[in-house]
Amino acid sequence: MSIPKSHYFEAQPAVPSKPRTVRLHLADLDLELQADRGVFGSKGIDAGTLVLLKEAPAPPPQGEILDLGAGYGPIAVALARRAPNAHVWAVDVNERAVELTRANAAAAGVANVTAGAPEEVPAGLEFDAIYSNPPVRVGKAPLHRLLETWLPRLKPAAAAYLVVQRNLGSDSLARWLGEHGYVVARLKSKKGYRVLEVRAAPSQA
Repeated sequence: MSIPKSHYFEAQPAVPSKPRTVRLHLADLDLELQADRGVFGSKGIDAGTLVLLKEAPAPPPQGEILDLGAGYGPIAVALARRAPNAHVWAVDVNERAVELTRANAAAAGVANVTAGAPEEVPAGLEFDAIYSNPPVRVGKAPLHRLLETWLPRLKPAAAAYLVVQRNLGSDSLARWLGEHGYVVARLKSKKGYRVLEVRAAPSQA
């Protein structure tokens, strides 16, 4: 099936803006966020995002955290609330999503979120953790390139936490990561989603 031109991983969505309010409800926070057409999860918080936020380990209390493919920012805002002394980078190629994340972070009162395009992240910056509901529908090759770009920027012993739908290739993605030098553990399988922990394999020195 062909990907619609107006899909959420376009830099400038072709569909006209139609803002709406969605609710992020978790055990430790309850927020209203602004979403919009042309941005991932615009009709409500995505089920995979909820699984990730409920089942992945808590963010490190300090340091640099990456939300890769942030959309309108539910993961970034939740991480920033949970780790107020850390700095969360919310990265997305979708310009509408970036603007929404900035607005949602401001409305939630979290000043420790920086939202921007991938090229706005300082070169050489390494992360204490990465959280992502990755854009699997972009296709295997672009998804692999995305992960090959960002996973090497984990600090030693740091981990990435990815949520991937089982019927959209979570197990094959885990195998691919294992073949490319990462240790992958399935932390949780819930509602058709896998939460994967990804770490660099220990050096053999």
